[in-house]
Amino acid sequence: MVLEATILVLDNSEWMRNGDYTPSRMEAQADSVTLLFNAKTQSNPENTVGLMTMAGKSPDVLVTLTPDIGKILTALHHIDIKGNANLSTGVQIAQLALKHRQNRNQRQRIIVFVGSPLKEDEKTLVRLGKKLKKNNVAVDIVNFGEELENTQKLQAFVDAVKSNDNSHLVSVPPGPHILSDILLASPIISGEDGAPPGFSNAGAFEFGVDPNLDPELAMALRISMEEEQARQQTTTPGAPAAGASEPMQVDAAYSGAGAVAAGGEEDDMLAQALAMSLGQQEQTGMDVDAAPPAATGANVDMNSILGSLPGVNLDDPRLRAAMGGAKKEGEGEKKDEKKK
Repeated sequence: MVLEATILVLDNSEWMRNGDYTPSRMEAQADSVTLLFNAKTQSNPENTVGLMTMAGKSPDVLVTLTPDIGKILTALHHIDIKGNANLSTGVQIAQLALKHRQNRNQRQRIIVFVGSPLKEDEKTLVRLGKKLKKNNVAVDIVNFGEELENTQKLQAFVDAVKSNDNSHLVSVPPGPHILSDILLASPIISGEDGAPPGFSNAGAFEFGVDPNLDPELAMALRISMEEEQARQQTTTPGAPAAGASEPMQVDAAYSGAGAVAAGGEEDDMLAQALAMSLGQQEQTGMDVDAAPPAATGANVDMNSILGSLPGVNLDDPRLRAAMGGAKKEGEGEKKDEKKK
């Protein structure tokens, strides 16, 4: 069981409004985040995962390394789509965040979603990859949306950072498939020890619930989400059809406030950007202490977690029945323990 600290870096650029991935590029990433978080924490309970974005004025650390999926789900609902992605600066700030991990025995990994055209040239990415390799940081890239344009650059980057096949590039063209389903069968999920238990089918942990352990709740969640999405499409006038949106044009001169200089000045600017990002967490109430309770263990508040999922109707009678069954089963187990 690999002991890892992982930072997930999302592309929140204007290109994420496109609907060529179900239901949009941004929401496809959000679904994949839940999958990746569960895969990491299921493979080793001491693993931690952080979340950040790389577009806008500068990359933004939304959640520092945590074993709590509740904090990740909350942060996903506060992501703004804006500007252009800055891959090189985002990855370097992710590396700084990994340096602050509490458990120094954890290996360092960055998983980056790239869904918009890269502004970096191949030489810049190769140089960055070599720096990460020197610092023992593994990098996985999910290349989607503009995969044909970005593949050559990203492959060169992964080749530069790779050590003993610890980094991977997964390119996903648009289609009827779900992005998270493709990742499920990829080396990003399987890793060095193979896929974690319960990740053998495409629907595993889609809502943070293992269908192998609680099939009724998983099915009720899926039906509720599908019905809610259908209801929203029929009640929202003028809602665009999937795949109909186009990427918004952004000033080509945009360079981002996170642009970095060379040498020691570069590290100082990155550290300042990280500090500002963490300061914004405290101001917006998204710091570690203010986040909702953990979604793992015996004291889980299932209602708060499920209520944060998009398209899930907690008033759905099937969902309430499934949750009620799970609750009764848990109470029965507690009574049995007391008898013993």
